[in-house]
Formats: sequence, structure tokens, C-alpha cells
Amino acid sequence: MSLTVEQILALPGLEAMALRAGARQCHRSVRWSYVAENEGIADWVMGGELVFVTGINLPRDEANLLRLVREGERCAIAGLVILTGEAFIRRIPASVVALAEALGVPLIEQPYALKMVIVTHLIGTSLVQMAQVRRSRHDILGQLLSGDYPGLAIVRQRAAHLQVPLDGPRRVLVMRLSNQAAVFAHSPPPEAERQLQHCRQALEDQLEAWNNAHPLPLPVVSQGDLLVLLLAGDLDPRSQLAPLYRDLLGMSAPMTLFMGLSTVVHDPGQYRQALGEARQALEVAEQLRPAHGFCDFNELGVLRLLQAIPDRRIIDTFVRQTLGPLQEPGRKQPQTLLHTLDALLQENGNALKAALRLGIHRNTLNQRLQRIEQLSEQSLDDPLFRMNASVALLVWRMAEAQLQDRP
Repeated sequence: MSLTVEQILALPGLEAMALRAGARQCHRSVRWSYVAENEGIADWVMGGELVFVTGINLPRDEANLLRLVREGERCAIAGLVILTGEAFIRRIPASVVALAEALGVPLIEQPYALKMVIVTHLIGTSLVQMAQVRRSRHDILGQLLSGDYPGLAIVRQRAAHLQVPLDGPRRVLVMRLSNQAAVFAHSPPPEAERQLQHCRQALEDQLEAWNNAHPLPLPVVSQGDLLVLLLAGDLDPRSQLAPLYRDLLGMSAPMTLFMGLSTVVHDPGQYRQALGEARQALEVAEQLRPAHGFCDFNELGVLRLLQAIPDRRIIDTFVRQTLGPLQEPGRKQPQTLLHTLDALLQENGNALKAALRLGIHRNTLNQRLQRIEQLSEQSLDDPLFRMNASVALLVWRMAEAQLQDRP
């Protein structure tokens, strides 16, 4: 848990500060505050700062304020605070507000009547307090994930004091940025390192915001090159993680992001086991590269065997030979037969349940099943064909880019 722009605006004593733009990025973590004394800020910030612009020592016209917004977005600052009043910057130009909104830079207006010494003291004190709480919470979760803790009773006492909800079923989600070489290949090492750290921080902030929108959230934990989340056990991976992955993938380019998900555990003493499962699932995801970006440990039985095949072309050939005849590119829905076969196998061969799953009439299903047997030259009563089709469909589902477009 970090101190965010939104939380700073809610601090007692800072009610006079008003958000003017960039509300969608108010979940950004604030690393520290910085008062801009130069025309630009690019050479003076490292990312994560809440930058204050007073206009006292340097005139700030509209062009300069626009420049600060652009540089702030490039440098990944947490937000930009502009002091307004009669003496220096009378108001924030509409063009500056519009640019900040377009770039997603939180833009805050602070009246000169609110003294900077009060503002910086409140923010600094809150940052220190939040950092201490954050370290303690991460320490608890880190011990549970590593299995290195003095005893569950002590851990539970600390967790209760720090309001860390450990009770209830959980699933561990791990994610890792792959292809970091793409960043270092196109930028000098200092710039590449800055981009990498900014990307990791942006991902962590987005994950914190997403996680906090769900019941009983726990802090995001960083372990080496992994980001670890402990999710509620009733989470639906397909409907909830796929949209999250799409959002995070857009933030991580040119790198690639993959995720692994554990089974459900019911006790914090099992977090270490769940982390191991999630890491195994992550390795399979990085090997097979599913379109939705994650692999569930519950599906690893066959996938772990497929992962051991060094040449991916062998897997692709198997899928093409098994399912290729069922794809009909000339039709409006070219993959209808694949979805039909998938539904039938998912329902263990129960045609009535398969028709209900697909939302079609039983006669329509029977027509499709006849066509599947005709095109594949296989019998759906053949257990070997059903097994091969189940494995091929599992790989196909992972590689299917439009998971939601099933008829």
C-alpha cells in the first residue's frame, strides 16, 4: 500500500487543494514532493514526484506550463501542483488543463493562501508513516510467501494490528516483465534502466488500484523480478484477469507481460505452496504465450507435458492436424465447429448441456456434430479422438485472441 495522489488530496488540512485534471491516474504512488525551480523538470526528477510550481522565482506563462505537463508525463511524475493567486500565476490556462487530462497527468490547483510549509510537512509526515506501515505489511506477506516466519500465531497478531486481512481463501497471482532486452537494445543503459523502473512502478500502481477495487485487498508484493498479488479465492480468471492483462500490456510495451495463477488455498500457512504453483503456471505461460497472458495452475496437467516439448512447431502441427479441418474460413463464423466441439467436450459429451452452453437448439447441435465427424473423418464416440481434440482445444483456447467472441 502506497500513499497515492488521491490520498494526499484527502489529508486533513489540504482541503483547499483541488484536482483539475487527470483523475483517472490519481492512483499513482507519490515517492516525494519536489518544488520546481527551473524552466523544465526533466533533468531534476526521477519519477513518482509530486511537483509543485509556484512561479515565485521564475515567470510561468502558458507555454512553460504546457512544457511542464509534457515533461511530467514523459518522466512519470505522480502529479503536478500549480499554485495560483493574485501575485504570480493567477489561474491555470484551459489549454494546460486539457493537456493534462489528455496525457493523464494529475493536475492540482493550490491557492497561495495555503502555505507550502504546511503542505510539504503534511505530505512528508504521511509519506514516512505510510512507508513504515507499507514495510511492515510487506514483511508479513513476504514471510508467508517464503515460508520463513516465527509462527502463524505471531504473524496473525501482527496482521491484525496492521489491518492485513489474512482470513479467507486466496489465490496467488504472479507476473513478470519479459523481453527486457528490447528496452536496453534501443536506449543507453541509464535511460533504459529509468524506463524499466518507471514501467514497473506504473504496473504496481495500476495493480494496487485494480486490487483495491476488490474485497479484502492485500498489498502488491515485489519479489525479485516478480510482482505478487494475493487475490480473493472466488475470483473468476477468465472474466477478471483478461481485461486486467490487456490494460497492463498496453503499459509495458515494448516488453511483454505474463502471469501465473495458483489454486485456491484456505490458510496463510499455504501461501508458500500457492506461490510455487503460480510460478510454475507463469513458466508455462512464458513458454506457450497465451493470448490472454496468463496460465492457471488448474490447467497445468497436460500443459506441463506440452511445455517439455522443445520445438513449438510440433505442438502447432498437432493442433492444426487435429482441428484444422473444422475451421471454415469461407463462413461468417469460421470457428463455429471448434466452439461446438469444445462445448461438447467441456460437458463430458452431454449434448443437451452443450446446446444450453452454446445457446442453440438441440437439432442445430446435432447438425454441427454430424459436420464435425464428416470434416474430421473421426467419430465423436472414439475416446482417442476426444482426448486428442481436448488437448488441441486447450492449446487453441490459450492462443485464441478473441476469447469473448464465442457464438
